[in-house]
Amino acid sequence: MSTRTPRQFFKPLAIGAPEPLRELPVKLERMIHFVPGHNEKVRSKTPDIAAKVDVILANLEDAIPADAKIAARAGAIEMANMIDWKKQGTGLWTRVNPLNSPWFLDDVAEIVTKAGNIYDVIMLPKVEGPWDIHYADQLVAQLEAKAGVMRPIMFHAILETGQGVALVEEICLASPRMQGISLGPADLAANRAMKTTRVGGGHPMYRVIEDPVEGRDRASAQQDPWHYTLGKMVDACVQAGIKPFYGPFGDIADLAACEQQFKNAYLMGCAGAWSLHPGQVDIAKRVFSPEAAEVKFSLRILEAMPDGTGVAMIDGKMQDDATWKQAKVIVDLAKQVAAKDPEMAKAYGL
Repeated sequence: MSTRTPRQFFKPLAIGAPEPLRELPVKLERMIHFVPGHNEKVRSKTPDIAAKVDVILANLEDAIPADAKIAARAGAIEMANMIDWKKQGTGLWTRVNPLNSPWFLDDVAEIVTKAGNIYDVIMLPKVEGPWDIHYADQLVAQLEAKAGVMRPIMFHAILETGQGVALVEEICLASPRMQGISLGPADLAANRAMKTTRVGGGHPMYRVIEDPVEGRDRASAQQDPWHYTLGKMVDACVQAGIKPFYGPFGDIADLAACEQQFKNAYLMGCAGAWSLHPGQVDIAKRVFSPEAAEVKFSLRILEAMPDGTGVAMIDGKMQDDATWKQAKVIVDLAKQVAAKDPEMAKAYGL
């Protein structure tokens, strides 16, 4: 449980820190595109990439060598000043190093004091419980007050340990800074002692098999070992009013499997996923945008039941209050997509 009472929950944790947000900003976040902060060649492409993605994340943690951590941090601050992010309409996030690392304190201190008015979200890896959020919350509030940051920086946690999964509801409710949570399948697999080196996706060993059938081989189907964890994470995020995300899909060359994993996450309620390579950006953009036919049918449901009550028959299918709510989810997302993508707006008829 949170250490703050409901009456105190939305009070700043430091004198001079900005007021916490009571509602999440309404933003389209279909993909969180990772950029290694220390890689000058990739970092220099930030303005071009920002025009194509919903969120850019300056990565300071995994995949950054220990001797490049300081350079990655400097690169992240440089990225903040490359373009007018508000005018561009693209979110700017950073993933700092874990709380138990020697780099965390300086990561957060420099990001907040040097670019706190530009960065939208700090992604916190390997969050194990609400205490991690409480510590980071107090620290960032003090830094915001010191630097005169005008609006609160949000937190996005990664589920990467069994304990974090067990306490995911408490993590989601730990602070009004919480923007969302991502599934981190690689570190979580290692922490659980799962026997896999894959980063997300299915596994040929994880299957169901039919009963013996005389005269033919028994059919079997590969399953998703992340289904339970993803479902638990989504429910915890819904309870707290924050956003669930699927994390990375590591096999960059297997675009078909990446698309299927993203589709599973989209259907389960995730707002987006990570993109580790430009080839995954278009997949995330396509998958986490509702299909045009689905949007048009949903619009017909809303038109047939303007106040969301009653019953309507459309194409031989009964629609009621529950399906009206489902249709509204689709249409609300379509409106966000249409506002950013004129071609999709035309396809949706919005």
